[in-house]
Amino acid sequence: MDIKPIHTEADYRATLGEIETLMTATADSPEGDRLDVLVTLVEAYERTRFPMDLPDPIAAIQFVMDQRGLSPKDLEPAIGRLNRVYEVLNRTRPLTLAMIRKLHATFGIPAESLIKKIA
Repeated sequence: MDIKPIHTEADYRATLGEIETLMTATADSPEGDRLDVLVTLVEAYERTRFPMDLPDPIAAIQFVMDQRGLSPKDLEPAIGRLNRVYEVLNRTRPLTLAMIRKLHATFGIPAESLIKKIA
C-alpha cells in the first residue's frame, strides 16, 4: 500500500480522485482498507486547510429549529416563557448557563456553540 501524506492541492485532488474509484470497494478488503486510509488523510488535510468555525449561539439554535421544524414555543422548556425565547432569538437577552445546559441536553446543540460570544 503506497500511501503518502497530502501536502499540496494537487495531492489533495489526486487523493480525491482515487477515493472516487474506490467508493464501491468491499469492507475488509485491501481496496476497502485503502479507501479508509485515504479518507482519513483527506479529513485531516481538510481540517487543517479548511477549518470550520462554530456558529454563534443564536445561529446554532435557529439551525436546529429549521432542521427539526421547531417553533419558538418548542424552546420554552429550555429558555423560559415565550417572550424570553423571542428576546434570546432577537439577540436582546443573553443565554444563561441554565439555558445553555437545557438547550444542550434537550436539543443536542453543541455546548461549544452555545457558549460562544454572540455576534
